[in-house]
Amino acid sequence: MSTHDGETSVGPIRVLLAEDQAMVRGALSVLLSAEPDIDVVAECSDGAQAVARAAEGDVDVCVMDVEMPTMNGLDATAEIVAAGGGKVQVLIVTTFGRAGYLRTAMSAGASGFVVKDAPAEQLAEAIRRVRRGLRVIDPALAADSLATGINPLSPREREVMRLAATGATVAEIAASLFLTPGTVRNHISRAIAKTDTANRYQAAKAAQRNGWL
Repeated sequence: MSTHDGETSVGPIRVLLAEDQAMVRGALSVLLSAEPDIDVVAECSDGAQAVARAAEGDVDVCVMDVEMPTMNGLDATAEIVAAGGGKVQVLIVTTFGRAGYLRTAMSAGASGFVVKDAPAEQLAEAIRRVRRGLRVIDPALAADSLATGINPLSPREREVMRLAATGATVAEIAASLFLTPGTVRNHISRAIAKTDTANRYQAAKAAQRNGWL
């Protein structure tokens, strides 16, 4: 079989779909299965399932969503890449075109990052490209990433802001992270300053919007 670039490929590209929305997952499966050189070998609804399925050894490319239960797609990407030794490429396909997500995905070892509103033929071509070892990044998102800059929040500040985004109180955040309320307030104050916002709720929303959490 030949690829679109004229290179020879042994068998179809074996794809694992990781997407928590059943309707979206089903639509992607149908669209990709229509491609003669792509075979959707498995589907799963969360990151932990994706990690386990990718480890079985018959997956070439994992098409990964970001926002999923149990384990998000960015954490799952890091585990799949670390465990696979380069045998499984990960292509992030998400509704959330956030610059911070792109940076985190690339740091985790993802080979590509595209948004879900891209045409089906572009997604199929992105899968082919990452399978050949190439990088595929949505150009508009790449520009946004350069404009936004790096994530200014520390790992602990991100943990605190994730909980703040749920509406948790300082006491609840402290109990969840085994910190004192004073320490939590310090992390919140630094996050507010770094996001140039007025309170923890605004800071959490700003961090979410930029993909920093």
